[in-house]
Amino acid sequence: MTFLDLGLSASVLRAVSDAGYENPTPIQQQAIPLVLAGHDLVACAQTGTGKTAGFTLPLIDRLAAGRAKARMPRSLILEPTRELAAQVEESFTKYSKYHKLSTALLVGGVSADDQLAKLNRGVDVLIATPGRLLDLYERGAILMNDVRILVLDECDRMLDMGFIPDVEKIASLIRPDRQTLLFSATMPPEIRHLAKKFLTKPLEVHVAPPASPAKNVEQAIIKTASLGKRDALRTLMASETISSALIFCNRKRDVDILYRSLQKHGFNVGRLHGDINQSIRTETLDAFKEGKITLLVCSDVAARGIDIKGLSHVFNFDVPTHAEDYVHRIGRTGRAGLKGKAFTLATAGEKKFLDAIEALIGDPIPEKTLEGIVPQNPADAKSTDLRDNRRDGRRGSGRSRGQKPAPAPHKTPETGAVSPKTNTPPETTTPVPPPASAEAPVVQPAPPAPAHRKPEERDPQQRQRDSRRHHHGGNDRREHAQPKPAETVAPTREPASQEKPEHPVRDHNHGRTPDAGRDQNRGNRDDRGGRNRNDRNRDHSQNRSDREVRDNRGERHHRRDEDDNFPKVKGFGDNIPAFLRHPRKA
Repeated sequence: MTFLDLGLSASVLRAVSDAGYENPTPIQQQAIPLVLAGHDLVACAQTGTGKTAGFTLPLIDRLAAGRAKARMPRSLILEPTRELAAQVEESFTKYSKYHKLSTALLVGGVSADDQLAKLNRGVDVLIATPGRLLDLYERGAILMNDVRILVLDECDRMLDMGFIPDVEKIASLIRPDRQTLLFSATMPPEIRHLAKKFLTKPLEVHVAPPASPAKNVEQAIIKTASLGKRDALRTLMASETISSALIFCNRKRDVDILYRSLQKHGFNVGRLHGDINQSIRTETLDAFKEGKITLLVCSDVAARGIDIKGLSHVFNFDVPTHAEDYVHRIGRTGRAGLKGKAFTLATAGEKKFLDAIEALIGDPIPEKTLEGIVPQNPADAKSTDLRDNRRDGRRGSGRSRGQKPAPAPHKTPETGAVSPKTNTPPETTTPVPPPASAEAPVVQPAPPAPAHRKPEERDPQQRQRDSRRHHHGGNDRREHAQPKPAETVAPTREPASQEKPEHPVRDHNHGRTPDAGRDQNRGNRDDRGGRNRNDRNRDHSQNRSDREVRDNRGERHHRRDEDDNFPKVKGFGDNIPAFLRHPRKA
């Protein structure tokens, strides 16, 4: 079967012929006629089988008639990563060169000004990541009213990255009579639930068993120790003829470490992970595609969306923790009918991940041995289990933020017993000598005199009173305090009665009168002068009483003086300028 048998237009066939393709892949043979007929489609095929052209070519013909309106795209393609979105845009540009279709790319990490400018002119094909699309929609920069075709590409990857809630929200914003196309390399239950919810009577296309690697990719495992992984990788690459290769790591930190190590040993290498600026990522990826970089160390963010022609090798520096990621990683090589090689470095601690991969693909991965490679160390498995246990312990019983660690136990010098270490010194007791005879009475030692308690041993209220007393002068203020007024005479204490009061009152002043204690605690002296605060308050009350009179009805009135004709102005005293004098009304 050729592309002529799929029902594509002459202009699309001409663009395909210019790209150098003659025969369609199995997924293209089954998907293209169904998309042209307008059916909803669920396509499951492994990576590298031409799924992108499976929906790109028929969409060009479907959108050939019509014109887009401002801020209202006619079709929407959702991609999990920026790299994959850029690759789909390149595919549309390549195959629609004989059509006047406009495309726009909405991805994060770059300025949105150029993207908004394209949207305002109107686009036929909008290729976006879920996060940036929702951001612009909430700002009112894009409308979904005219979207008639929705494509969900790499759905299993979007599931792994947590984009399914965003995908569901976006699908609910589009008109229900749309055509929906779903493409995925695997078909977990969550993807089937998504297809059942948003697709209308979809037709399913299964080209290969789910999560099965390509048959033209040679696979092998090299078992080594964790400390000898980098040496094993260099030895392995020296034994192979490499035109271009991807090296995958599980963590971004390992990507940086391995990149610096290979660069130090003279390899032509680049790196790619999610924390790198988008412009640098694009520049590095373009250099790798052009052959300026031979080795590219990357994380799983690049496992999808990188279509490198003639990629000869894929090296898994770490065994992927998710079995599906193994299929996507090695699917970068052996594309379009070409042969490729995929090697995985495995330690003893990664055996459980390796078993999951073999269970998923249904076949054991052959082992390859090389001279000079450090064999596996059983201690790696124990260290991995130990890290897992520590991680679980931190989740369950770890101390919260701000909580102090438990005190370390220490031995007491007398008995050697282990007790928790505290800040207070251990209590010392006087040993009691044994009695001289059985008839002699045992004399108990007298109780020790009450010592002054330390600040940490006092109750909170006592510490607050002591700190206030120390701030205002403490006991030294009592010696210089003014004599007490005559009306504040401390009552004499009555002899304690035998009966207890019904409601005992706590003595907060420790035997002092409340007024005296309050004056002593506050400090009776004014900071700006030597007068007593009580004297100033008493003078103020006396002046106020002289100026107040009461009439026959008991109402209080102010007595007017001569100075009351003009208000007092703070800062001038009696010398008030003329422009501030305003006589009061009588």
